[in-house]
Amino acid sequence: MGNLSIEKKLNLGSGEFKKAGFINVDYYSVSEPDVRHDLNQFPYLFDDNDFDLIEAYHVLEHLKNPFSVVKELHRIGKQNALIIMRVPHFSRGFTHAEHKRGFDVSFPFSFDSNFKRGYQGTSLELVELKLHWFAQPELKDTVLPKLIFYISRVTETIFDFIANLSPYLCSRF
Repeated sequence: MGNLSIEKKLNLGSGEFKKAGFINVDYYSVSEPDVRHDLNQFPYLFDDNDFDLIEAYHVLEHLKNPFSVVKELHRIGKQNALIIMRVPHFSRGFTHAEHKRGFDVSFPFSFDSNFKRGYQGTSLELVELKLHWFAQPELKDTVLPKLIFYISRVTETIFDFIANLSPYLCSRF
């Protein structure tokens, strides 16, 4: 990553969580994104090598073909762009009625050309992989009683520490 200068930022699948300084893209959102686009339709409405930073938080699990989405993110990201994806683990993948899948820690292998059995033809460098027990706290803060929310945040700290000692091993339990 080195001296990455972040000039143009994309918030893909922004939903109700629009971000200042980003181009916010969604299709079904009632929060009026900057760009309304069905993310299952390719190509996206952006030029090649357009973005320095692309964030896709809890959107891939809603889409028909996550491999095609990642290929498209690679296309619209500049060389050495930072692409941050957050997805639900397969053990929690179907906790929302519109989820089409959950993911495993092996998902990034599909973008490593050395992974011959599942390489998807788009190369990305995995910079960091982390497991989080309490996903989307910004959403849960609006639906859980405050005491339960704060107890869950403390519990998350403990679980996350243990899980991230070995995410590949922990993912199996």
